[in-house]
Amino acid sequence: MAPTSDHSVALAHDYLLTMRGAERTFAEIAACWPEAPIYTLLYDADAVADGFAGRDVRTSGLQRLGVSQRRFRYLLPLFPAAAERLPVGEYDVLVSSSSAFAHGLRPRPGAVHVCYCHSPFRYAWFERERAEAEVRRPLRPALRWRLNRIRAWDLEAAGRVTNYVANSRITQERIAELYGVESEIVHPPVSIERFSPGQPEDFLLFVGQIVPHKRVEVALEAARLAGRPIKIVGEGPDQERLEALYGGDGAEFLGSVPDYRLTDLYSRCIALVVPNVEEFGIAAVEAQAAGRPVVAVNRGGVRETVVPGETGVLVDGEDAAALAEALRDTDFTSFDPAAIRANAERFSAEAFRERLTGLVKRYAGEQRVYA
Repeated sequence: MAPTSDHSVALAHDYLLTMRGAERTFAEIAACWPEAPIYTLLYDADAVADGFAGRDVRTSGLQRLGVSQRRFRYLLPLFPAAAERLPVGEYDVLVSSSSAFAHGLRPRPGAVHVCYCHSPFRYAWFERERAEAEVRRPLRPALRWRLNRIRAWDLEAAGRVTNYVANSRITQERIAELYGVESEIVHPPVSIERFSPGQPEDFLLFVGQIVPHKRVEVALEAARLAGRPIKIVGEGPDQERLEALYGGDGAEFLGSVPDYRLTDLYSRCIALVVPNVEEFGIAAVEAQAAGRPVVAVNRGGVRETVVPGETGVLVDGEDAAALAEALRDTDFTSFDPAAIRANAERFSAEAFRERLTGLVKRYAGEQRVYA
């Protein structure tokens, strides 16, 4: 096995502007190599202080534009070139965390680049219609052209990656389909110790960005049809519209909440609702760590994290009516919180770090470089 040397390793993530699932996963990746520099396209030190305070974070030239989480998507045409220009040529090993552009680094010849892939870039490959729906109609032809260019760049960038590590089975399948390479699966880490079972109350919970691809409206409509109140944790461009439609109909929009409040909400909800297809879905594991069941569309990562009938309900239909039927007919008091939490413990941060570092050392050893 190759020896360990942080001085030969660099880390990278698409952008560090908020602390969501991918960023929390990357924080655990960064903890594996505590002295390694971190490269990213954009960085908001205050927003991600919990995970990266004190780290050597180096940004692209786009940083001087001062773009926030709300507006960074406007820089889409500039991200591929900016990723390629990040100066990582001196390192023997690169470990990137990518759902879009970080896998496009240009390592030196002979270096090992291990990419922990949350997903190939969704808007370029799987959610183009949703991407177009988010811009005004006159701009859509230009967006289509740009996404086609990004697709071509994405395939070229994949050729510079030595080894992919997938966060779930669906991501593994997408990597094989798009890039033509095999990958091993390492499920994302969850800070299990943050959560504990509480006394459930009569409300459902949704946790995530309020954007079209999260299908928050489906969760809201399902809760309305089932006659159950629901609390929405998160923010995003779709919030104002959905709040106007559902805010007075049993739905409460809480915005972004601090971690201590989120852990409390998990422990008190009757169930977490996952209406969209997640590659992995950290929220589903967090809810289980708090002893609460998950009601989810039967696709994607929940198939690997939820045990039907024991830790939640997987719904074959993807519309609000199918979800509503499950929400209405399930006896949530029949679930055992201790058994639900035990299932979540499979996804601990310790297990993640051990598995990932082992893979990186193995890959580096195969190439005879240090990691």
